[in-house]
Amino acid sequence: MEVPERQPLGGEPTTAGWFVFEVDGVQIGTFREVKGLELTVDIEQYVEGGQNQFVHKLPGTMRWPNIVFTRGMVASDALFAWVTTSAGEGFAANGNKVVRSTAAITAMSYTGERLRAWEFDDAFAVRWAGPEFSVDSDEQLVEQLEVAHNGFRAKTS
Repeated sequence: MEVPERQPLGGEPTTAGWFVFEVDGVQIGTFREVKGLELTVDIEQYVEGGQNQFVHKLPGTMRWPNIVFTRGMVASDALFAWVTTSAGEGFAANGNKVVRSTAAITAMSYTGERLRAWEFDDAFAVRWAGPEFSVDSDEQLVEQLEVAHNGFRAKTS
């Protein structure tokens, strides 16, 4: 018996055209790639005396990897301005305290339709990488942003 393929989001296969990144409700930029949207639950094992058929497995700590965004270089400085709140002069101006924000990622279709969104707690920038330059390369200039956070949830409208 053949099992029909399950169709996501209203029956059509889902393909995102780009991803919008917002911090505290302000759009920081659009990205072509987002990695790290995942969580892992550690397993605590408990061996019960007299129970030799299995070991009890209990949920432990939830782990949320950093999110890594990639995009082509753009003229806007909004992304780099937000990154500097976690280091350098922006960090010093805030009394050497990390500014933790509420951030959101929204997957957008090629036609501009909002497909799905996730909201992150206590987000702050931990790495920005600029383009690599070479006169011998014809590859697009890209930048990356890495963001630490304390978990995410589906974002409602």
